[in-house]
Amino acid sequence: MAIQKNGSAHWKGGIKDGKGEISTESGALSSHPYGFNTRFEGVKGTNPEELIGAAHAACFTMALSKMLGEAGYTATDLDTTAVVTLDKAGDGFAITAIALTLRGSVPGADFAAFSEIANKAKEGCPVSKALSAVPITLEVSLS
Repeated sequence: MAIQKNGSAHWKGGIKDGKGEISTESGALSSHPYGFNTRFEGVKGTNPEELIGAAHAACFTMALSKMLGEAGYTATDLDTTAVVTLDKAGDGFAITAIALTLRGSVPGADFAAFSEIANKAKEGCPVSKALSAVPITLEVSLS
C-alpha cells in the first residue's frame, strides 16, 4: 500500500529579489511565503531546512511512539527538535548534518531502554531513511 502526499512551490523573480510560495496537499501550508531572505538572512518566514527539520522531528517522534508501544511503554511526553545544518559546499550549498534532540517522559522505562528504542526509531523512521539515500526522479516541462 503506497501512500503519496505532495507539497508544491511557486517562485517568481531572481534568487535575491524573487519571492516564493509553498503549499501542502493538506492545506496546512497554503501559498506560504519563503525567499532568500527567510533562508539566508534570518528574516521571519519559512525555508526548506526548517521544513525538513519539522518533517524529520515529526516522523521520528511518531516512529518512536510506535516502537515504545511495541515494547510495552506509553509516553507521557515526547519532544523532538531537529536542527538541520546548511553549509557552503563547492559552488553551492549542502545539508551536512541533522541533529535530533529528544526529551521524553516514559513511565516504567529506564534510560538504557529508552535510548535503545530511540536509536532504532532514528534509523527506522521513513524520513531518516529518505534523507540518507533515496532515488529522486525529475519530470520537466517548459512553457
